[in-house]
Amino acid sequence: MKLLLIAVTAVCLAFGTGLAVAQDFDKGLAAAEAGDFETALAEWLPLAEQGDMYSQLNVGIMYSKGNGVAQDHTEAVKWFRLAAEQGLSEAQTYLGEMYEFGHGVGQDYAEAIKWYRLAAEQENANAQANLGILYHGGRGVEEDYAEAIKWYRLAAAQQNGAAYTNLGTMYMDGLGVVQDYAEALKWFRLASEQGFPQAQYNIGWMYQQGTGVLQDNRKAHMWYNISSANGVVDSAKLRDQIAAEMTPEDISTAQAMANTCMSSGYKECGW
Repeated sequence: MKLLLIAVTAVCLAFGTGLAVAQDFDKGLAAAEAGDFETALAEWLPLAEQGDMYSQLNVGIMYSKGNGVAQDHTEAVKWFRLAAEQGLSEAQTYLGEMYEFGHGVGQDYAEAIKWYRLAAEQENANAQANLGILYHGGRGVEEDYAEAIKWYRLAAAQQNGAAYTNLGTMYMDGLGVVQDYAEALKWFRLASEQGFPQAQYNIGWMYQQGTGVLQDNRKAHMWYNISSANGVVDSAKLRDQIAAEMTPEDISTAQAMANTCMSSGYKECGW
């Protein structure tokens, strides 16, 4: 089965360091939530230049995503670093990601691990999940499945969907744990309920193959359909291959099941 290990980052935080700062920060936050990124930047940039780490984080996010400014990874790294050096775990996580993928800096797994670890030690679930991925793949460190599982479990304890997905892959393939399809399905299900498409794809694969579950083309079609709608490229091809073996009635049922599952926020999925 093709595995996709999911890296995750943080989102903007609505905090400030003082009354005046908080007032201006909140103006920027309200503007950003309304999609007015130029106003948000106008509020946050002066605060960031004064050393407010939360504003530095958000200015970095704007440059990394190109919200209200031309996308500029180098500028994003500058602001993430300023906030990260003040100990802000979300900024440390973003900075780790920039080093992991070589955005705005030279790709450097050791530096990524350094920043992820600083954030992970502050119980940042996203950093914990990303550390697990690097140990899982042996990037910047010796491949160490036990260490990967340790970090995935810490993140999963905080209901981190990426960690759920990645734990599922460990159990699916028996990496660092005894292979256990029921346990894999448990973690994929938890991730699927949060809308993680790779976990949804993996459930489809399990039903297609009859791995850990009774083989069921309708459920396989349903989960491939859902993961395809959520952006997993291979899902549509596999769904269509299964459909060639199904009756029109079964296809219609599978499509209805997928619609019900998605419209219920992944709560009514025929578990």
